[in-house]
Amino acid sequence: MQAKKMMAGVESAKTSRPVIFGEVLFDCFSDGSEVLGGAPFNVAWHLQAFGLAPLLVSRVGQDAYGARVRQAMADWGMDLSGLQEDQQTPTGRVDIRLDRGEPDFSILDHQAYDMIAPPEQLPVRVAFIYHGSLALRGSMNRATLRQMKNECGAPVFVDVNLRPPWWEAEVVNELLSGSTWVKLNEDELTALVPDPNELELQAAALLASWPLELLCVTRGRHGALLFQRDNSSFSTTPVEDVVVVDTVGAGDAFSAILLLGLYWRWPMALTLQRAQDFALAVVGRRGATTTDFQLYEPFLRDWHKQ
Repeated sequence: MQAKKMMAGVESAKTSRPVIFGEVLFDCFSDGSEVLGGAPFNVAWHLQAFGLAPLLVSRVGQDAYGARVRQAMADWGMDLSGLQEDQQTPTGRVDIRLDRGEPDFSILDHQAYDMIAPPEQLPVRVAFIYHGSLALRGSMNRATLRQMKNECGAPVFVDVNLRPPWWEAEVVNELLSGSTWVKLNEDELTALVPDPNELELQAAALLASWPLELLCVTRGRHGALLFQRDNSSFSTTPVEDVVVVDTVGAGDAFSAILLLGLYWRWPMALTLQRAQDFALAVVGRRGATTTDFQLYEPFLRDWHKQ
């Protein structure tokens, strides 16, 4: 497999591995198409293509959807040892209706990804733990994640996904208190810091409230802003002539490259620009993931040169 060949050299460069925790599900569109998704799964999928060999800790049902998840991961060369199987709850699904390219999500309750048990074994060296907020809507997953954090003591990246009614301010605040890096969009920032002041002041208030090293705020077509504990900040603005098929998974693509930059210690301005560029490539396709490795090849080629 071409992807495996291109990743081999990168995987040998470091022995620490990312651990990705949370939901894997199918994004089911109103036209009948079904695409593998879930923010943690999307991030793990992209990181695998870019050579970081992540361990995805998630759960699927004993059903046809679960079998498709396993097969897709195996075909992509991913480690399946963290993927659990549930005998009673189904593999996750989200029904999506697109309105001018923007998704409207209908997230189902009582899915297999709500029942993740502590993994039997974590990597010897964990580079970081990534998780979102959706999969922590239940107490079982919160306890599992807490145990994982205590066990490995690695930096934590939280991707805030406030999907009504599946979030509570108290739970999100607990997540932020134990995080190193946080990414959210400007609407989510306003939900957590309900202040009519400028976005920069809202970000400063969030940084002041929690021991975060980095806060990234995505703004859709207006780009993204990144703030650090040392008061430095960076911004990026996307090009205007982008063909948008749908924006499902764009934020996850952005997160994956932020993590890639943190892992390889790229300069923050460069990391932000590369995250923006990759997210723009993803919005030109249907759904959040693809088995077409041509999506990744130009980025791997160009980034390796620099």
